[in-house]
Formats: sequence, structure tokens, C-alpha cells
Amino acid sequence: MTVSSPDLKAFLLATPFFGGLTDPSLELLISMLVERNFDIGATVVAEDEPGRSMFIVKSGRLAVSKRGNSGSVIPISGLGPGDFFGEMTLIEMQSRSATVVAETPTVLYELTAQKLYACYKADIHAYVIVLQNINRELCRRLRRADNRITGHQFGDDN
Repeated sequence: MTVSSPDLKAFLLATPFFGGLTDPSLELLISMLVERNFDIGATVVAEDEPGRSMFIVKSGRLAVSKRGNSGSVIPISGLGPGDFFGEMTLIEMQSRSATVVAETPTVLYELTAQKLYACYKADIHAYVIVLQNINRELCRRLRRADNRITGHQFGDDN
């Protein structure tokens, strides 16, 4: 179902993905989102599968995991409202890097690579802001991963 709601704009502007967008740019991106609903235990994306979209969490809680060398499932992080995931596959055009499973009933907004490209064609400024926002979040995640690897603790590392 296509997304539209009076409260949606305020919610999206408060997320790291949509920060800094002008009203017309935000409206353009909202028109490109598709709402997806997932039940408890549903796999949203699976590690190593092809990916052509990313997701913004509207509600619910999700678990992110990867398979270890021995085949065991290793928890990576949790996601909640305002978080986004799946962006790596849009940037590097590779398979999914992790599995994401709904821990509670979950509502996500999906943005496909095709729609992101349409944003690029229609509003290059919005496209640049979105990519900058994605890069900032990837840098934050890398910093948290670095701190976990080296045994440092800071803030909420999900």
C-alpha cells in the first residue's frame, strides 16, 4: 500500500534517513514509499539474498543477525522505530549482508532502488541529502562496531 498520513511527515523528518530535506523533497520521497507489514518471526531480508530495496522502521522491533563460520546465528543489533536498514545493498549493489527478522508485529516503509533512482532524476538535491544521511548512519554503525571489537563502550550500541 502506498504511504500517506498527516503524522508521517513529522515521523520521517525525525529519522536519520530523512533529516534536512525540504518539504517538497520530503513529499517526493513519501510518494515513493510502500508500507509493508510483518508478523512476529517473519524474515524481512535474508543474508546473501539479492536486495533491491531498503526499509525504514515505522513500528515494531527487529533483530539483525549474521551466520558465523560454524553456521551459528550471531546477533548483530536490534532495530526499532526510526531506524533504517537494507541501504548497503542499494549503495554497493551486493547481496544482503545480514538477516533481519521481526520480533514483534512490524510496519516498515520500503524504498526500492528504482524509486531512489527516480528521486535522483527528479530532485538531485534530495538524492544527495539522502545519500549523505545514509553515509552518516553507516559511519555511526562502523564506529560502534569498532568500539565493540576493541572492548570500548559508549552510548546505546543497539
